[in-house]
Amino acid sequence: RDEGEAWLSCRSPGKPTLYGSLTRRGLSTEGVPDIAASEGFVVGEVTKKSILVSCPHENVSTKFLAPYTTFSRIHQKSVTCLDISSGGGLGVSTSTDGTMKIWQAANGEIRRQLEGHVYDVNCCRFFPSGLVVLSGGMDAQLKIWSAEDASCVVTFKGHKGGILDTAIVDRGRNVLSCSRDGTARLWDCGKSACLGVIADCASPVNGIAVGAADNSLNLGSPEKPPSEREIGTEGKILLLAREDKKLQGVGLQSRQPVFLFVGSDAFNCCTFLSSTYLLAGTQDGNIYQLDVRNTNSPIQVIHRSGAPVLSLLPYRDGFIASQGK
Repeated sequence: RDEGEAWLSCRSPGKPTLYGSLTRRGLSTEGVPDIAASEGFVVGEVTKKSILVSCPHENVSTKFLAPYTTFSRIHQKSVTCLDISSGGGLGVSTSTDGTMKIWQAANGEIRRQLEGHVYDVNCCRFFPSGLVVLSGGMDAQLKIWSAEDASCVVTFKGHKGGILDTAIVDRGRNVLSCSRDGTARLWDCGKSACLGVIADCASPVNGIAVGAADNSLNLGSPEKPPSEREIGTEGKILLLAREDKKLQGVGLQSRQPVFLFVGSDAFNCCTFLSSTYLLAGTQDGNIYQLDVRNTNSPIQVIHRSGAPVLSLLPYRDGFIASQGK
């Protein structure tokens, strides 16, 4: 808005935070907002959708982007998890308002409400087909839903605590879950049965990720032949982001430990960048990049702020991270 003001801050680790503001002073002759910055900050290119701001003293710059679109009517409270179908047509999201909804990604129009969990739903994701949704809740139940008619197709029971994260193996004949009860479990969707406890950590498992392991990695051998209901578990490694400051790798088929890395604080999330490189984020703001072939010391530790790292997503040649306050 004209004469409107926005606060700015620039923080570099170990240095005092610089504070400032942006003020709009009408429109330029091209119809673009004329924006000025307070001392210590410089406004660069301004378009109708973006503002480039730099802080010369710290030699950094950031481009602030306007949202492409905003959906404000899907949920009434904080959105805790969301996913977009592989085709891009549908979104699914959960909220602290206790609801889980499927909506059109193009316009935010609500298509289905998925009702059946008791208490909060913590996580939701589409199967690769885009027609089915997997969810986990504080009621310790893992559920599979039809995105077409909102029916709950399968309910898995076995965890003794709230489910905190899920993963899908290949096309989704098998799925994985982790819980506050300290376990990660493998499930058979066709028979709606638990195929086994992959790990029992005696500490809540906040996040998991499954990926193809590098050929040079020894994943161990199963103590007994795997069930014929296990589809796609061979050659896979499961990452466990644990509350007790440990990041663990386990052979998905063998159930054998592959590595154990101790971090600076509770691990909240983890993901694979490739078959050799992985990322994991902690409660005190560290992002660890590790090589699964040698986890004795991290390749790098990224620390932008002390805010907890809540989620990680590979993107192009890098990754996207979200942090709390």
